[in-house]
Amino acid sequence: MNRDLSNKFQTLHEIVHAAHETLSQNIWDYLRGGTETETTLKRNRMALDAIALRPRVLRDMRKIDATKVILGKKLRLPVCLAPIGSLESFDPKGGVAAMRAATEFGCGLMLSSVSQLSMEEVSNAGDGLKMAMLYKRGDNRFLDNYVSRAIDSGYDAFCLTVDSANYSRRERDIANRFVKPWRTGKGADWQAALSWKDIERYKKKYELPLVLKGIATAEDARLALEHGVDVIYVSNHGGRQLDHGLGAIDVLPEVVDAVSRRSLVAVDGGFSRGTDIIKGIALGADFVGIGRMLCYGLAAAGADGVIRMLELLEEEVKLGLGLLGANNYSVIEPSQLCSAAPTVEPSVVSAFPLLETDKFVY
Repeated sequence: MNRDLSNKFQTLHEIVHAAHETLSQNIWDYLRGGTETETTLKRNRMALDAIALRPRVLRDMRKIDATKVILGKKLRLPVCLAPIGSLESFDPKGGVAAMRAATEFGCGLMLSSVSQLSMEEVSNAGDGLKMAMLYKRGDNRFLDNYVSRAIDSGYDAFCLTVDSANYSRRERDIANRFVKPWRTGKGADWQAALSWKDIERYKKKYELPLVLKGIATAEDARLALEHGVDVIYVSNHGGRQLDHGLGAIDVLPEVVDAVSRRSLVAVDGGFSRGTDIIKGIALGADFVGIGRMLCYGLAAAGADGVIRMLELLEEEVKLGLGLLGANNYSVIEPSQLCSAAPTVEPSVVSAFPLLETDKFVY
């Protein structure tokens, strides 16, 4: 544990507040925003809030195991730091800081290709679970070069983001007239042209496990299985691509049912608290991606801020499991999750109600 930050940040909302205080308005709005009406973004949070937990008691909760093995590596939490474009906007060390945090804490990292630091630099920062994510910006030689670099650098998997055939209208950025320096649009037609033929080609050519990030239907999950995809990643891009989509955890059960344990399943979208992680794993995900939480930690205190954020999430997960009456994720019973009415208006920070107290003018 980072003892300096354990005193400074004793709750997750304190890390979120510190990030807000540190970031410029343009970068804060880029982080918290979604597409157009931001309906999908809000539904991510609302869907998580609409799941209630039913505790069981008298089960001897002295030992709680919050770990999980993913792609052959034991993780302290079943969490992957999700790919974020231009992590350097939140901390100059960007992916290097994130890799260091993931390694020191014991979780995974998925590195976006929209990064100022090379995948080689990031890989050298730690030996934890790492996956290289690519937005295709060139022909097959472009993709092959990126995959070869990932293999040579020791990445454990390769990911294609598949929900970004077009770049959405993110109105907070447009209203701010914020032109993102890391987004040039060059080569975007190659991303738009991605098809199942590209997935077939990859699986014939490479053994490095393939992740498809952005699956949002059982129909596409079945197609991914037919093409031999190793990890099916349920995501709506944090509500930043298609407006008026479903909340990610609402989609998760149909994908889990379609996959039927024939591949790994991941999910992201609004996951902010320990109980969110418990819900995702209980509903069949093998691991959970957290994106905005990564950015809050980086902006608050760099790699150490991310480690502290993960420590607090771990504490919440262990407490949640213990109070649920589950020594580990596998013993959570389906009946222990049920539908319930959300109690708060959903927003990107509605999981942190103390931000609205007098202590934190937000």
